[in-house]
Amino acid sequence: MNIVTDPKFAPPGSILSAEANQAAALATATATLTVDLDAVIANWRKLEKTAVPAECAGVVKANAYGCGAEQVARALSGAGCKTFFVATLDEAAVVRAAVPATAAIYVLDGFFQNSGEAYARINARPVIGDLNELAEWDVFCRRTGWAGGAAIHIDTGMNRLGLTIAEAQGIIPRINAGDHGITLVMSHLACAETLNHPLNAKQLATFREIASLFSGVPASLSNSSGCFLGAAFQFDLVRPGCALYGINPTPEADNPMQPVVEVKARIVQIRNIEKGDSVGYGGTWSARRPTRLAIVASGYADGYFRAGSSNDGTRGAEVIVAGKRCAVAGRISMDLMAIDVTDLDKSAVRRGHMVTLIGEGITVDELAHHFGTIGYEVLTSLGSRYARIYKGGAAEPTAKASGPAPVIPD
Repeated sequence: MNIVTDPKFAPPGSILSAEANQAAALATATATLTVDLDAVIANWRKLEKTAVPAECAGVVKANAYGCGAEQVARALSGAGCKTFFVATLDEAAVVRAAVPATAAIYVLDGFFQNSGEAYARINARPVIGDLNELAEWDVFCRRTGWAGGAAIHIDTGMNRLGLTIAEAQGIIPRINAGDHGITLVMSHLACAETLNHPLNAKQLATFREIASLFSGVPASLSNSSGCFLGAAFQFDLVRPGCALYGINPTPEADNPMQPVVEVKARIVQIRNIEKGDSVGYGGTWSARRPTRLAIVASGYADGYFRAGSSNDGTRGAEVIVAGKRCAVAGRISMDLMAIDVTDLDKSAVRRGHMVTLIGEGITVDELAHHFGTIGYEVLTSLGSRYARIYKGGAAEPTAKASGPAPVIPD
């Protein structure tokens, strides 16, 4: 087990061992977020097996969906993952420090003028989805001799990022001329989580046709859900993200992935209220009987959304207290929430005990349903106040990217 704490708060001159400091951090934490790296690896291996013979990459953007990009990337690299996707150059730098120098890191938000040196410094590859970006990247490569590679993103129906089909066709002569520096051609599915959505087949046909013109360049279309649409969608590389972290990539069926995240928060007070008393901001929830409340140290500042609140007409989200499901009482506030524990034995619920917000049967997807959103937003919103605990994933990559930065020719 590894507990990640902020070194800024370590007492000066501390003589405690690392183990003692970790134990102290856990003892004083008001909330914990546990990431099971072995489950991340198991999910990646399942996706890899599903995608064979395609390569299986790992999407670790947004701090690995809130789970810790450094820790997740290192664990995946140790398991055999060789290609990673992030959103920004800052994210790429974090991942580069955790994976071998030979690993490919693609930056989805693309290339900006004067960013070439930053890409070369960490040996990252831009995902280019605009002709202006491509021209700026070309200028940098010609000026410096940089040959680190880039992906071409083609829009096949998402209408977000990517070259149009006509624009992609226009650069085919460059591809056929060789020495083009394009290491991947990709697109992104808009509706892959809906098995029979007509846009899936339309995007597949469009991408298959245009990708075939990029002779010798590996192709990638599928995200997490796309991995389960069949072999035709998998091409040379699949790019799972949410499924790595336990979110259900097949919402029309049972979740094939292992849960990864457990979130707990501490009870800071037990209080009793009378029938008719209201709880929380706005007085929207009233006790229908003499009620015992556990006040828990987590709220919307920690990513437990206000939308999970309850009122006199609507039951809100639930948490696990002493092994039992108990409902939120009233509005969730910034740092606290009230939980109705009236039906539990008094001895089972005490100040200082931890309750489970995610885990013990409460999934990320269930919580997302209560919040009126998706699991992606739940995970990426988990706040910075949790003491983060990492289990498993002990395998270390055999080669580190700790050597000198690539040399950029003048």
